[in-house]
Amino acid sequence: MAQDNREIRSTVTEDGTLRVELATTTLQDPAAGELLVRIEAAPINPSDLGLLLGPADMSTLKAEGTPDAPVLTASVPSQVLPALRARLGQSMPVGNEGAGTVIAAGPDVEHLVGKRVAMIGGGMYSEYRLIAAESCLVLPDDASAAEGASLFVNPLTALGFVETMRAEGHSAIVHAPAASNLGQMLVKICQADGVGLVNIVRSEAQAEVLRGLGATHVVNSSAESFRKDLEAAIEATGATLAFDAIGGGEMTSIILNAMEAVASRKADSYSRYGSDTMKQAYIYGSLSTEPTILKRGFGLTWSVGGWLLFNFLRRTDPAIAQRMRERVVAEMTTTFASHYTATVSLTEALDPETAAAYQKKATGEKYLIVP
Repeated sequence: MAQDNREIRSTVTEDGTLRVELATTTLQDPAAGELLVRIEAAPINPSDLGLLLGPADMSTLKAEGTPDAPVLTASVPSQVLPALRARLGQSMPVGNEGAGTVIAAGPDVEHLVGKRVAMIGGGMYSEYRLIAAESCLVLPDDASAAEGASLFVNPLTALGFVETMRAEGHSAIVHAPAASNLGQMLVKICQADGVGLVNIVRSEAQAEVLRGLGATHVVNSSAESFRKDLEAAIEATGATLAFDAIGGGEMTSIILNAMEAVASRKADSYSRYGSDTMKQAYIYGSLSTEPTILKRGFGLTWSVGGWLLFNFLRRTDPAIAQRMRERVVAEMTTTFASHYTATVSLTEALDPETAAAYQKKATGEKYLIVP
């Protein structure tokens, strides 16, 4: 029996208008290997905002439609339209991850009916989701939807950082900004696994939060002594790998230069090519949409690249990916617990004031959609 469904969809039109609306769809019965899940919770992550609202000029955001069928519209700057050519005119479902209860299943997975599952695969800002069973994690019987809603993006990203470190032969990590929900998970993972971690935060209040979790090396980017403190923390940990969610501006450059300064102190002799220590930085977010600026004082042994969870999972050994998922479920209420500052319905998520609030991507503020 087909299931009627309402879901949030985002479209950028040819004339440069962002349109976010509640669309009505029909979901077919699940086939073999598929589950029909009633969604009960889905987080709003920074990675979701890039599709939901990312290209829009938020100062032009306005409400249209009706109370039952709200619509958000905003202007998209003309200079960014060429980069969006592939999605122009496409109505796209939003929401990377979520959790809910299985209400129907294909003949080979009927044993999962009634189970609560965490899911990844897009289209989670929805009342229901038809999804492959392999894209789900079965939650413990006593787990709530809110506890299971954020078990993929942030937990697997944090674990992916440590697995990347091991695979590439590094021994410690620099992370910025580190006071986020993901950053706090990374602190706990590195403590448990004995991995050196340098945490870059933007305020002393954020630094205290991480120290309260047991973080040893926390540096405040707003302090006058930031660069000196960063070098000291890198020297103490031996970090030569960085993950930067800020993206724009100079943070990646500052980290690489600090790594080079530390490496150069250990050099036996001067080299005009800089140290031979490999310094790797990955940009994994765009909290700042400014250009990424590299002020090259870090020699010629370095690399800057992009890091995306979905690419990492496709490349990594399936056994490693499975081990990561098992750890997430085992530590879902401790290491990988997420905390939400607000819950909103599908219609409330399309309120202009609410949208402006979650678009800020403020540290410590995380929204949960409860359809």
